[in-house]
Amino acid sequence: MMPPALSLSRSPSSSAASSPLFSRRRSASVAVRRHLPPSLSVKPAAGVCCASQAVELLPSLSPDIMVRDARLEDCWEVADTHCSSFFPDYTFPLDLVLRIDRYIALLSGFSVPPGCMRTCLVAVNTTSVSRSISIGYGDLRDADFQGKHGLSKASIAGILTVDTVADYLPRKGPLKQRRTGIAYIANVAVRKEERHKGIAKMLVAEAEARAKSWGCRSVALHCDVNNLAALRLYQNLGYKCIRVPEDAKWPEPKIAQGVQYHFMMKLVPKI
Repeated sequence: MMPPALSLSRSPSSSAASSPLFSRRRSASVAVRRHLPPSLSVKPAAGVCCASQAVELLPSLSPDIMVRDARLEDCWEVADTHCSSFFPDYTFPLDLVLRIDRYIALLSGFSVPPGCMRTCLVAVNTTSVSRSISIGYGDLRDADFQGKHGLSKASIAGILTVDTVADYLPRKGPLKQRRTGIAYIANVAVRKEERHKGIAKMLVAEAEARAKSWGCRSVALHCDVNNLAALRLYQNLGYKCIRVPEDAKWPEPKIAQGVQYHFMMKLVPKI
């Protein structure tokens, strides 16, 4: 299955067309897998989406990390962070195709339904310069990509998307109306070299603040049931598992066959 949508900040006034390749979002299972204990770390086969990633436990916050909205110059690093975190075992040329696909989608942007909001947040390491981007057998600098597209001066350490589109929230009423007042978190990913700095926690905190500014009453996400570390993190941040009614057909990410999710929510205090 193709991974979910990544996009820059979009308001209802956006008119850009959405790409069908990004019609599904990743769950909020954070892509920080490689520091798990051996008993929890499972290496997937090449070409398999890592839907059961894990986050750092009890991290120390880094003063060098700043969370902000993604900008146009961040697009390649955002796409590379997403692919290297969720698809670490993809090899050339598929890894290159995935990155280009997400890069183009980020540049083109996405439309949102009237009254909805969507943004991509990035955690930036302000003390490091742009990293070289290596894919497969070569470096994109060999093709003068960096010079032509101007990668961001600071280094993207992590990403997260948050929106009020409610694609993965149960509809309400007999007319299946879109739910309002609930923000949804997805695509949480932290680069391998930037882990254990509290970046995932900082991204979630900013997403909650953004949801509050949009007038949302709560925040929701999906977490892989096998991702125990991510589950503990969200629980420590105040998220509760919501019991899905038996035989209910609530929407959820469809990343890989057989993956099951906890549906989690947290109330956000009023401003």
